[in-house]
Amino acid sequence: MSATHSSPPVSRRVSAMTVTLKSNLEIEFSRVFDAPRRLVFEAHAKPEHVRRWWGPHGSTMTSCDLDFRPGGSWRFVIRTGGGKEVAFFGEYREIVPPERFVWTFGFDGLPPGEAGLETYTFTEAEGKTTLVAVGHFTSIESRDAAIASGMEKGAAETWDRLAELLRILR
Repeated sequence: MSATHSSPPVSRRVSAMTVTLKSNLEIEFSRVFDAPRRLVFEAHAKPEHVRRWWGPHGSTMTSCDLDFRPGGSWRFVIRTGGGKEVAFFGEYREIVPPERFVWTFGFDGLPPGEAGLETYTFTEAEGKTTLVAVGHFTSIESRDAAIASGMEKGAAETWDRLAELLRILR
């Protein structure tokens, strides 16, 4: 058995999203969106769209820097409903429109140098898009810090906001 696998994957629903703890270092989020893949991918690639949906309910994006190309950086700052500002940041590693992108992912509160790597995959069937995001963390501690931060609830609410925007953009 690999050092990163201690037990079989565990899945649970959080709103319309499924969260699967695939291993000690991997978390998978998945959700079906009622929109074509091209549009779901575009909503991740264009700052004018990202600033309208990124962040949990009650938050607002105060900064959206997005250089959507391999090697390009990204940094999003949101203000929570309680007034706290939180920054998310990373670098794009691979982009294959409209199928997938890979980026590094860090956020305020994660130990320095502990950014994870996330792969987003977009598949379409009958006009609906399944989005799967797999985060690979550098340590169990960084994965646990992400979970403790409320990441699952925040991701579910963020994707709820994305679903709302996709209804408008259609």
